[in-house]
Amino acid sequence: MHIDESQLKAFLLDSGLVKPADLKKAEQEAVKTGKSLREILLNKGVVKEDELKRLEAYILGIPFVDLSHEIIDPLTLRIIPEPIARKNSIIAFKKYGRTLEVAMLDPNDIQTIEFIRKKEKVRILPRLTTPESIQYALKQYQKTLEAEFSDIIRKEGETFKVAEEEGTGTEIEADELKKLSEDLPIIRIVDTLIRHAILQNASDIHIEPSEKEVLVRYRIDGILHDAMTLPRRIAPGIVARIKVMANLKLDEHRLPQDGRFKLETEEHRISFRLSVLPVLDGEKIVMRLLPENAKGHAFEELGFRGVSLERVERAIRKPTGIILATGPTGSGKTTTLYTILEMLNTPAVNISTVEDPIEYRMPGVNQTQVRPDIGLSFANGLRALLRQDPNVIMVGEIRDTETAELAINAALTGHLVFSTLHTNSAAGALPRLLDLKVEPFLIASTITAIISQRLVRRLCQDPALYQFSAAEIESLRKDISIDKVYERLVEEKVVDSKIPLGEIKWARPAKSEECPEGYKGRIAIHEVLDMTETIKELVMKNATADAIEERARKEGMLTMLEEGFIRAAERVTSIEEVLRVTSE
Repeated sequence: MHIDESQLKAFLLDSGLVKPADLKKAEQEAVKTGKSLREILLNKGVVKEDELKRLEAYILGIPFVDLSHEIIDPLTLRIIPEPIARKNSIIAFKKYGRTLEVAMLDPNDIQTIEFIRKKEKVRILPRLTTPESIQYALKQYQKTLEAEFSDIIRKEGETFKVAEEEGTGTEIEADELKKLSEDLPIIRIVDTLIRHAILQNASDIHIEPSEKEVLVRYRIDGILHDAMTLPRRIAPGIVARIKVMANLKLDEHRLPQDGRFKLETEEHRISFRLSVLPVLDGEKIVMRLLPENAKGHAFEELGFRGVSLERVERAIRKPTGIILATGPTGSGKTTTLYTILEMLNTPAVNISTVEDPIEYRMPGVNQTQVRPDIGLSFANGLRALLRQDPNVIMVGEIRDTETAELAINAALTGHLVFSTLHTNSAAGALPRLLDLKVEPFLIASTITAIISQRLVRRLCQDPALYQFSAAEIESLRKDISIDKVYERLVEEKVVDSKIPLGEIKWARPAKSEECPEGYKGRIAIHEVLDMTETIKELVMKNATADAIEERARKEGMLTMLEEGFIRAAERVTSIEEVLRVTSE
């Protein structure tokens, strides 16, 4: 799409925007100065920018849009990150289904259009606009969470006076709380909190009351960040609103409560898992965001590589046995197991799960929610599942002896079983099962693989590079056996054996507008323990986790620390991130 000067002159004259004499003068000056006709016409004020843009849009057959009076939906606006929007003068302003309309100054900027199309997997419809229109839209990026709340609180002062008065007593009646939760400013505050959490790809929202204020924090890429402080007087309204959304008891302030609610828009379908906990200054709320329309991942996207990838793929091809995922809360165990289930989910396979909670809905999978209050525990749920003729079973967590024994019996009777354990390493899962009074010979005959993992933050593009000093290498030798890690780097051909440890170039986060901390997104690092004959023999002898890990490493297992250093050498993450998550 290009407009040559002869086309532009013809349409300018036909439209009556420019007089022939003015056009001739502009042409002469353009030749004299070497500037374009367009530039001369604008500089001389012969034609206005918006008039010229409308004419160019007509010539190119592209609709013209004026955003100077438009309030763009923040979710749509932020589809294009602000630095890209500012640098390339392009604004996302309307989205429906998988179609995105963008306003831009240069519809020939195919590179930017293709980048957005591939990144968001949408059809791009370019629209022509003016620089003033772009500038107005760019200002809307600057409307921060704090600014939005200030507007709401300033405009709706009366409601918050009511909230403050209601909060002065020891108890607020349920009817008053119900009324408070339905007030427009309270609704707007909660909606804004949730909207900004989605925009920032937060996994959790923390709302924490104190004596004088309410602190809102978002967990982004595994790290908690302060997002906003709100006046203490509006806390009852916020809590009431969120309780109403999750259908919890409004007048219960002394006991913890758990609930769920769902948010659906054209772009998002998110389930919120809610926990309300009484604290000294009120009730603390934590909401976990669980995107229901999140697509499945390939193993490589989850971070599996090399030996770890081969071992997991080999284990899930077996028709029976137990595969365990271990790690602390928030280490991605559930995502890994769901990815495996999705790979196994075919019409020929009956998959059933017992979970607490059900984090993601999976079409074609029979999912059961644990309900301890009515006697539906993991053990009881698993016992019932075995009568449902399943091929594959997932048990959310092995917490007690009964559940462990049932899972092992399921594997012995021809089922493929997946579950999780809270241990710090893959090798540590085996002594943990022994602690649960499971017989060693049953562990040895049913466990096929154990996956342990942590999530590290990904470095943004163009990270800073550095080398270890001699002092740093000596320090690392004391803490993590860096020489063994270096041997692994050479074995995995990540580093050439000719390059000594002190000359390896590692990546460090480089901060930018798009990545304020130098990181964006997360990836898992793993260790996968294969149940070889020698490992089985150690289990039969009640060996310690350290002894099992030492043997597994000799048989080719990469520890999480070693895999983390490999990822750091590949400049996917940083040494600081690897040490942070593996030392937890």
